[in-house]
Amino acid sequence: MSMRANWSYPTAIRFGAGRISEIAEACAAASIKRPLLITDRGLADMEITTRTLDLMEAAGLGRAMFSDVDQNPNEKNAAAGVKAYKDGSHDGVIAFGGGSGLDLGKLVAFQAGQTRPLWDFEDIGDWWMRADADAIAPIVAVPTTAGTGSEVGRASVITNSETQVKKIIFHPKFLPTVVISDPELTVGMPKFITAGTGLDAFAHCVEAFCSPHYHPMSQGMALEGMRLVKEYLPRAYADGSDLEARGHMMSAAIMGATAFQKGLGAIHALSHPVGAMYHTHHGTTNAVFMPAVLQFNKPKITDVMDQAAAYLGIEGGFHGFCAYVDKLNASFGIPEKLSGLGVDDPDIDRIVAGALSDPSTGGNPVEMTRENTTALLLECV
Repeated sequence: MSMRANWSYPTAIRFGAGRISEIAEACAAASIKRPLLITDRGLADMEITTRTLDLMEAAGLGRAMFSDVDQNPNEKNAAAGVKAYKDGSHDGVIAFGGGSGLDLGKLVAFQAGQTRPLWDFEDIGDWWMRADADAIAPIVAVPTTAGTGSEVGRASVITNSETQVKKIIFHPKFLPTVVISDPELTVGMPKFITAGTGLDAFAHCVEAFCSPHYHPMSQGMALEGMRLVKEYLPRAYADGSDLEARGHMMSAAIMGATAFQKGLGAIHALSHPVGAMYHTHHGTTNAVFMPAVLQFNKPKITDVMDQAAAYLGIEGGFHGFCAYVDKLNASFGIPEKLSGLGVDDPDIDRIVAGALSDPSTGGNPVEMTRENTTALLLECV
């Protein structure tokens, strides 16, 4: 089977090894002539980034890059990115990298043409309608990890550096015009990033599948996304040059991020404030929370996870699935507690407050209260 295809769901996706060579064509399809490539500091000097800049330059697109992006991007990064975009008279963004580069890149394309402050567009009610949609620049997204799926998302997660709270900024036109999903770009990922990002995709699929909301398309996508992670994440972790495994993991990331239109839950609700306050890796933090959250939601998800376990070839239904998750985490060296991520004395009350105000709570099968969320968090400390 050829792992090369063009998809149109939820946006135009050019999938396959070596397709970064089409970056100029992707920019032309998005009507971008003067792109600003936005990525994170860690990727700025890597070969995959330099090669992409070379391709841009050879096509007459210049080689402008902005890389002042933190692991958990914030409004300061956004302001600096907008300045670089305006100073360079750019007309579009190539969002390049993992979740941080993709989220910040999309946000710069959005915010550069707005007159209102960033936080006026938080994902609350119809706040997105405050934006001048015609002023949003086009985006080409190029993921270099297989986890967040931000390349097919209509939002960016941005940390407020003053309050240390992660906020979701939403607009339908955050969705990139073109995505280049090239597994060759993920070959150099370190093992711990391969594991953490892959488990992020898994968490997206698991929470979407468990969400009580009605969205059968997302339900099917979440289930198959779980299968791809189960089959191919261990392979990608064991051999980073396994392009088949890398490709299937990039597909799983896209599927998870598309599926969570159905909802997320307590894993993400807790992970967001912990990441904002203690700067932990998002996917790895999700993985730490997953076993306890599965037990927390047991009264509401046993039947649905019995179905998932059967599809995945896991014996023992819900309990077998939980045992599988424990074994999977252990195989990647994921800590059992937050202390293993360096979070030794967490501010319980503040994390709980942040979790309860996070939009992800609305998709959790069991209603989250201050009392039961505190108990859940304490199990993970």
